[in-house]
Amino acid sequence: MSSLLKVDNELKTQVEAFREQITSEAEHLVASFFPQKLLELDHFLKEPILNVIDLKEIHSEINFKVPDPILFTNSHDGMDMNTKKRKLEDGVPDQSRQGETKTPMMPEGILKCNTRLMDLIERVKPEIRTLIEKCNTVKMWVQLLIPRIEDGNNFGVSIQEETVAELRTVESEAVSYLDQISRYYITRAKLVSKITKYPHVEDYRRTVSEIDEKEYISLKIIVSELRNQYVTLHDMILKNIEKIKKPRSSNSEALY
Repeated sequence: MSSLLKVDNELKTQVEAFREQITSEAEHLVASFFPQKLLELDHFLKEPILNVIDLKEIHSEINFKVPDPILFTNSHDGMDMNTKKRKLEDGVPDQSRQGETKTPMMPEGILKCNTRLMDLIERVKPEIRTLIEKCNTVKMWVQLLIPRIEDGNNFGVSIQEETVAELRTVESEAVSYLDQISRYYITRAKLVSKITKYPHVEDYRRTVSEIDEKEYISLKIIVSELRNQYVTLHDMILKNIEKIKKPRSSNSEALY
């Protein structure tokens, strides 16, 4: 039977080389990289940075002092009028008339983030990205192993599809971890902005500490989940490696 679709031989050779590259890389990931990574993450979970007993240690002091109260007076004596007159003569606009508000200056010009949590986040983010990239490679490998659609003898194909679905789920969860980190920074920034606007409200300062504690616990859970996902994927693929690589048996005795 003549081919229904003509493919350039050179392109076909390059595609086959790409498939072989993906196969070699994916098999290495499952056999060596996944177990090695799960051991690294398990060791990471035992480090002191992820085992702080008193969460007050991770609090970041907000060095924005409560400003002195502003005293208002209803006096309209000659001295006040002369003061306003001098301001106008000097070219300084009267802010009470212009409707402007003063923005308090930050200490050292900036309110810094929680450096301890930031350092921890910078260690966790590369691990998240690595899991996403490696899962994508293994997922492509399994998808390329799926045979053409036929009637019957599709039990192995269903195992392949289940493996792809699991890899896709792990990818989605890992991406959600990155979103969670972004939301932490945004939420904390809004709270710190509230503190600069309402420095006398202690609840805002307390909420920042609560947000930091919550993010610390979340980061520890993320590292634990990354380790568990490596364990799960490694175990699942090894247990079904025969059906994943050869989804359809050519042995006719299996039919009896």
